[in-house]
Amino acid sequence: MVEEQEIIQLMLQETYRPMTLKELQTAFGADIPGEQEAFERVLTALEEEGRVVRTRAERFGLPERLNMVRGRLQGNAKGFGFVIPDAQMPFETDLFIHGNEMNGAMDGDIVLARIQGQEEGRRPEGEIVRILKRGRIQVVGTYTDSKHFGFVVPDDKRLSSDIFIPKSGRNDASHGDKVVVKLMAYPEGSKSAVGDIVEVLGHRDDPGVDILAIIRKHQLPEAFPADVIVEAESVPETISEEEIHSQNRRDLRDRVMVTIDGADAKDLDDAVSVEQLDNGHILLGVHIADVSYYVKEGSALDQEAYARGNSVYLVDRVIPMLPQRLSNGICSLNPQVDRLTMTCDMEIDGEGMVVQHDIYPSVIRTNERMTYDAVKRILVDKDEELIERYKPLVSHFEKMAELAEILRKKRFNRGAIDFDFPEAKIKLDEEGKPVAIVQRPRTVSEMLIEEFMLAANETVAEHFNKLKIPFMYRIHEHPDPEKLQAFFEFITIFGHTAKGSAQKVKPQVLQKILKRVEGKPEEKVISKVMLRSMQQAKYSAECLGHFGLAATYYSHFTSPIRRYPDLIIHRIMREVFEYNGKNLPDKRKAKLTTWLPEAGQHTSDRERVAVDAERDTDDLKKAEFMADKVGDVFEGTISSVTSFGMFVELENTVEGLIHVSTMNDDYYNYDDVTLRMTGERTGKVYNIGDKAMIRVTGVNMEEHKVDFELVSEDDDGFVKPPFRPRPPRPARPTGPSRRHDGNSSGSRPGNSGGNGDRNRKGSSGSRGKGKGKSGGGNKSRRPRNK
Repeated sequence: MVEEQEIIQLMLQETYRPMTLKELQTAFGADIPGEQEAFERVLTALEEEGRVVRTRAERFGLPERLNMVRGRLQGNAKGFGFVIPDAQMPFETDLFIHGNEMNGAMDGDIVLARIQGQEEGRRPEGEIVRILKRGRIQVVGTYTDSKHFGFVVPDDKRLSSDIFIPKSGRNDASHGDKVVVKLMAYPEGSKSAVGDIVEVLGHRDDPGVDILAIIRKHQLPEAFPADVIVEAESVPETISEEEIHSQNRRDLRDRVMVTIDGADAKDLDDAVSVEQLDNGHILLGVHIADVSYYVKEGSALDQEAYARGNSVYLVDRVIPMLPQRLSNGICSLNPQVDRLTMTCDMEIDGEGMVVQHDIYPSVIRTNERMTYDAVKRILVDKDEELIERYKPLVSHFEKMAELAEILRKKRFNRGAIDFDFPEAKIKLDEEGKPVAIVQRPRTVSEMLIEEFMLAANETVAEHFNKLKIPFMYRIHEHPDPEKLQAFFEFITIFGHTAKGSAQKVKPQVLQKILKRVEGKPEEKVISKVMLRSMQQAKYSAECLGHFGLAATYYSHFTSPIRRYPDLIIHRIMREVFEYNGKNLPDKRKAKLTTWLPEAGQHTSDRERVAVDAERDTDDLKKAEFMADKVGDVFEGTISSVTSFGMFVELENTVEGLIHVSTMNDDYYNYDDVTLRMTGERTGKVYNIGDKAMIRVTGVNMEEHKVDFELVSEDDDGFVKPPFRPRPPRPARPTGPSRRHDGNSSGSRPGNSGGNGDRNRKGSSGSRGKGKGKSGGGNKSRRPRNK
């Protein structure tokens, strides 16, 4: 029978012209009775998925050859949207969809869109011609009641219309309740979506309902299905002697090694070891939990892990990818017990180069479970009590710190970009109320682990790339030239320039800019605007390199307990080791080649869901923390300037909006190139990075937003903005910057870029006593692992 990929390959040929069904059947020799129906079923499946398009003339071709784009729709509160092309599509930019051209599509839908045109210097525009798959079955929002019907206002502002609730679909919901709505009919023409309430979470002001609503909004799974729990319970709690002495597994139980994590982490998935070699080099061992040994491909555990994609670290709990029996038990590298691992040994010279490496299955027994704080106190604070307690390990920690500095220096010498933004930790009481917001430290111990994980990820990616085996990579593509050019123009405000063209910029250019502004008042703002000019890192079956790390090869190998792409890599590694360590059967390679792009897209999407959910809970609790501070005055830094006002960030990382309507001492003009506001009468100039005294004027708990106003000059403590003459207006960029973050005009511009991801670790456990809580709560943030 003809495979789907064979049809796609034919249509990819330059000489291909759209064929009829009969012509395609003839081309593949499937025009005989018995095979005609089978071929038509395969072609119909491709059409239903939008991978193949049928024209009005009943001919078939690829959407990209027929002026169409297949992708996911990202909505906006104002009613328009963007189609983000699938990874397999050859389009490098998103397609803008006007509100009148949405044709019933909603945020999250997989759609086919026809390109209608493109004005010079602007991104292409189009219309939705077909909805291939609905992205939402349920919507979370607040119920508003009336006599004969009701409606739900969605929490997700990317859904621009309310959901109509007939009287029969109320399910005893009361006015003001947070509810889950099952969509019974989708928007059509001027008609709104219609739904039935299937779950009442509680009144929006009840304790615990806020986080529960976010979990439902992002459709995050809480409990594991029964068959997954049964499988997890069947996993043994100890390792058999047979596996320990397996021919393919090396015994490293005599090697000195430790785990280094946050104090409250329980899913310890990586251990490290160092050894001074006679030739002056250092042998670095990175040992990662062998989750693939327990989670077999196609099993219930595997299917659930794939669906989840990753663990999600909310402000008050962890929603794990794997059940606790695995993540906190047999797969966790707990001290003084035998554990199965995948080891990457790297011999590293004095310049930080990996001169030799070896990758293999192993069995280990860690000596100690160390915390970031304890290692920092040993290395930096010289804590005598800890030094005495861990005396046999102190020389190992010192060697680790030495090696980490060598690796870090090498990475920066090649041009790696390092954004060192403060990260907030929100402390909650037993009722889930925020009581403090503190900055997470990034000490020598966090950076030590970060460097070791980066080295292992690069080494593994390069090794399997050179074997020419299908693999999963972590990629970070070249920044969008349009955005980068706008950034280059922006930094001229502060007297800085960038060498070279935005079209061909190298990471070193951006790294040097960060180095020049280090310690200066504009450091934070330039770092943020640079970050926003970058692409998002993602998973891909193609090895396209990692721009932010200035790395040709990069993967995620180090966290299979909480990231499915890492589990994919471990599984491929295991198969290669079983096949003489050099290759895979052709049939398996073909299967992986077809499946990995889909898996990369799926896991990247799940990562975005996790990030959005984490951000939502952080913003919620930050807003709640500020609720009793209305009227208080704080000093902050202008973090963003927009046409509708300015955002000011406080020292505790809380950000609030000063709407332009409250700046009543003058009429202010916004310059969208220099990103500044200038008063027409006073000549006051407000720039990103300026200090400002603000008063908290309001908190919107529904939208998780905080409102500020500038303290007037008559108030004590007012800091006057610096007067700057109006600069000459730089040339306008060639096109609009991309903004499809789903924010309305009153919300903060989204961070559309990022050279990597925060590699956070956590575990399930108890978490206080608020309403609506699920298992999981002890968590620790892992250093950023790009």
